[in-house]
Amino acid sequence: MFSSRDAFESDFCPVRDELLGQMYRASESGLPRLVESVSPDVRARLALFCYRRSHLHSLAVAIAASCSERDLIENGGRVGSTLFALSREGTAKASTSLSGGRKPITLSTKPLSVLAPLDDELDDEISAAVPA
Repeated sequence: MFSSRDAFESDFCPVRDELLGQMYRASESGLPRLVESVSPDVRARLALFCYRRSHLHSLAVAIAASCSERDLIENGGRVGSTLFALSREGTAKASTSLSGGRKPITLSTKPLSVLAPLDDELDDEISAAVPA
């Protein structure tokens, strides 16, 4: 059995880099086929591996959706349990997790503040007081 402590200490990807890249680039319809090619135990470790990297969270949730709760908990403990719950949430929650749960960034079209015009009289007073 692969303990969760070993998984966090060694922190290695349980599949080849090429397969991870294919999963990362796969469409929503193509990902399940790639995930099924991996054994359930390795699949759970891969979901946990991806979950520890913020840019792979949506992939981790998608992979975890194909894992059993037991496999995720055996390999990840409390984190595995959390990942299992995330993967079983409604589609509304899943769509926000695909974007990392962040709101889109908007930029203001109005000026941030209005600056008062510079007072040129002060410059005139200083130049008059300083002999040339």
